[in-house]
Parts: sequence; C-alpha cells; structure tokens
Amino acid sequence: MLPHSTRRARFGRVNLVWVLLGGGALAVVGLLLILNTGGSDSNDSSKPLVMYCAAGLRVPVEMAAREYEKEYGTPIDLQFGGSNTLLSQIDVNQASDADLYLAADDAYTDLAHEKGLSDETLPIAHMRPVIAVRKDSTKKITSLADLMQADIRVALAHPDQAAVGKATRSRLQKYAAGDTNLWQQLEQHVTKNGVFKSTVNDVATDVKIGSVDAGIVWDSTVAMPDYAGELEAVHVPELDGDPNLVSITVLKTTKRPTEALRFARYLTARDKGLPLFEKFGLRPIDGDMWEANPQVTFFCGAVNKRAVEQIVADFESREGVKVNTVYNGCGTLTSTMKGIAGQDPKNGFPDVYMACDIYYLENVKDWFQEAANVSDCEIVIAVPKGSTKVKSLNDLIEPGVRVAIGQPEQCTIGALTRRLLEKEQLYDKLMAKQKQSDEVVVEKPSSALLVPDVVAGHVDAALAYITDTLANKDTIDVVKIESSLNRAVQPFSIAKTSDHKFLLRRLFKRITDSPEAFESAGFNFRLNKKPQEQDEQVADKPEGSQP
Repeated sequence: MLPHSTRRARFGRVNLVWVLLGGGALAVVGLLLILNTGGSDSNDSSKPLVMYCAAGLRVPVEMAAREYEKEYGTPIDLQFGGSNTLLSQIDVNQASDADLYLAADDAYTDLAHEKGLSDETLPIAHMRPVIAVRKDSTKKITSLADLMQADIRVALAHPDQAAVGKATRSRLQKYAAGDTNLWQQLEQHVTKNGVFKSTVNDVATDVKIGSVDAGIVWDSTVAMPDYAGELEAVHVPELDGDPNLVSITVLKTTKRPTEALRFARYLTARDKGLPLFEKFGLRPIDGDMWEANPQVTFFCGAVNKRAVEQIVADFESREGVKVNTVYNGCGTLTSTMKGIAGQDPKNGFPDVYMACDIYYLENVKDWFQEAANVSDCEIVIAVPKGSTKVKSLNDLIEPGVRVAIGQPEQCTIGALTRRLLEKEQLYDKLMAKQKQSDEVVVEKPSSALLVPDVVAGHVDAALAYITDTLANKDTIDVVKIESSLNRAVQPFSIAKTSDHKFLLRRLFKRITDSPEAFESAGFNFRLNKKPQEQDEQVADKPEGSQP
C-alpha cells in the first residue's frame, strides 16, 4: 500500500479489439477469460505503464502523460509520494510490475541503481529549495534567521521521506551555529513550533491555507497552478549550491522496458516533455529531440566490430531504436566526414564515432565532444602456423619475404604501422622493397583484410591487430613486437551536432558495462581502470606523427 498522501491518476482505459474469424463460441470464451484476468501480453501498448513520481512534479508529469496517451495510446498510471517514500515502496515491492520511477533528486535514482532496483536513468531538470511565504503575509520573512523567530510557524518536508527535506538538511548542515548547525536549530524550532510533512506539496499547501507562516519547498513549487499567485519564493544563500537534478529511471521490475524507455525519452525530450517542466519553474536539461523510433548513425573503426556488434544489437532491441553502424577503415571514415557539408546528421554525418585509435579522432575532434578511451589492442606480426621466416620487424625487409600492411591514408592500422616502422627506420626500406618487381609488399584499405592474406598463403607476414588474429589461431601464429608504439587506443565520442546525445550516452553506458565483450575479442578494456593504469598502457606518441 502507498502512504495516505499518495495520489493516483490513471489516464485512459484498456481497449481490447477482437476479430472473430470463425469458431465464435471459442472466441467469446477466450475474450471472457482475458477480461477476467486482465490479459498476459506484456507488449500490449494499451495497458498502462506504472510510474512512481515525486509529488511536487505532479502537474507537468500529468500533462506529459496525457499528451503521450493521446499520441501513442499508452496510458500512464501515476502514483505520487515523497521521493524517499516511493523508493522504499519500490524496494519492498520488488515483485510488482512497476515500470518507472521519477525522483526530485538524482540521489534517489542513483540509490535505486546501487540497490539493483533500476537500469537506465535519464536526467530531466534542475531546481533548488527556497522559503515559501504567502504573498499577502504581514510577517516579513527575508532570511533563514527569520524562520527561527518564536512567533513563526514553519513547515518542512521530512528529510527521510521527501527530496526537498533531504536537500534542505544537506545544505544547512554545512553551516555552524554555535554548538550546533543550522539544520539542528531549524529542526528543533519546527519540532516545537511547526510541522513536518511527507511531501513538498503538503508543505506548500500548509503555507497557502495559512496554517503555517513559511515552509521550505522547491523553487518550482511556487510556480505550480495550485500555488502560483498566492505564494512567493524567498531565496536565501544558505539554500543555494548545486541545483538538485530531477531524473527518471527504468525499474528492473518492468516487463516492458522498451515501452518504458520510450515514455522516458518522451518526458525528457526538449520538444515534448521538457517544455512542460520549464513552464512550471524548473530548469530543464538540453535534452534530445523526440522521435518515437530514433535512428542514429555510428561510424565505427573496423577493428572494433567484434567487440561492439552484439552490444549495439542488444541496445537497439531494448531501446526500440535503429543504430546505422558503418564499419570501415578510419581513414575512409574521417574522409567521409570531411566530405559532408555542415556536419549535419541528416546528410549522413555520424552521431557518434568510435575510432581504431585516438589519432584518427584527432583529425575530426573539433566536431565531437570530449572522448573516452574505451580499450586498446596490440599490433603484432601474423605469420603462417609453424613458420619461422619472420621473427621480428627486421625480417620484413629481407629479400623474398612477402608482406601485407595497412594503407596509411585509409586505415588506422596502416597509419600506426607506418609510425612504428619509421621509428625503427624500416618504413623507407619496406617501401623501396615494394617498388621491386620481384618482391611482394601489399597495402590493404582495412585491418580486416590483412590476416586473410596470411591464411590464404598470399603473404609470409602481416602487421595486424591481435584482435584480428583470434579467429585463425589454428592456421596462424603471432609474433610479438617489442615497441612503445605497438598499441592502438580506441576512443568513443559523440558528435556535437547530434540530436540524440543522451541516447548515445546510454549506448556508451552499455559499452562501459560490457568489458567481457572487449576482452573476449582480444582487447584490453580501459574504462574500469584507474587513470594511472590507463596511462601506463598508452603508447608514446611522438610529436608530428599524426597519421
């Protein structure tokens, strides 16, 4: 059971449409069974999504829910209460079918995730606590100290039930006041001459009806229809600080994660739900543009395919989106980007780019947000199984040794190979050998084409990523390269022009949570390692060696 203060709103009805194609009696029986049991189809979009929602955000959330049902036919069953109270309900009722939880402070959605109660979290808007007073009040309350006066009755939201109470306590505990702090002083005053409430709306209502002289609420609360025109906000420095972030999270109890995520995206879209939050005094984040079934373009260096392909497929299925992934050599991918006017995703510019190495991202970094280095992999010499013809880089320039390398203008492995061989003073010698009619030195446009030449017996050796050798362990051997330049680092970055940055951050989160996918493909996964551990594995990058 929800607390007494919880309000419940349901928008829409369950509509069942049956087409009776013969066997009328059986169909009628089946219909009666479904009507009696409520049905069992978890994908039925006419069934309501159940969402627990912080009470102070009732108005914009109800408006968004009505609009969503009107557009897409899915009702939203809203259950209101204090953020902490609702989280406790979610924790206790883990066997329920609740789908979403919207809290007035992301500390609660973070805690839900830490407790293993939720998955994806989407940010919505910011707000701060303020003192609320009636506009016609004759008692001059302009500071926090005024709340402590003996004749001032104050309402506070309980810090163990509502987000605004927790935020108030957190801020005021930082201020010393004699032998105590400001929170302890205010708590004592309210205990003697005031009242604690379970939700921010209860506090605001007490101020509105005059049962108290003041209360601490969100700055957005005084802009809500129930209080606008009657209450005003008093901003005091003690309640300032970083604003609280309203956020929504998908609960693990949901049986319809794709539908739940779709409504969460609607609520957090800058052209759908967010304007409603802004209308009622919140400061929304710069959210994604709304699309019921978004499509994004992912330019991905070919070396990453084995690691990310299944991650992307799982992400598409859960989110109900389409990720148009283009795998190719990074030279080709960056050249394609440079040929697209205005970096417009509508013209084919990627929403996100995962390069084979940081050097190729450097070539286009002005068009992308700050990158995160996901993984790294070794560059090795691939040779036929049992061959001893090539034991080191120096053997590549020996007469009669057939060699395959990447083309440096088309793919990262080619650029890194050139850099590596230049440091060892072998590149010019290999290129001179290439010009000889009786020698074989071939350049490939993609890393994926190097190892097949060794397997087919076309060459005696190829400089390749170790990840590309794993599928052919029975037919090739690997020769390790002793060099500080034998490693490629794979960065992930979102385009500044993308309209789906938060969607792509969730894709990045899926990657972050999938170290096994990279490690099984031969990569060293970097995201969960300390910065110093990452730095130790980054190859030295001499100046002027951009590919």
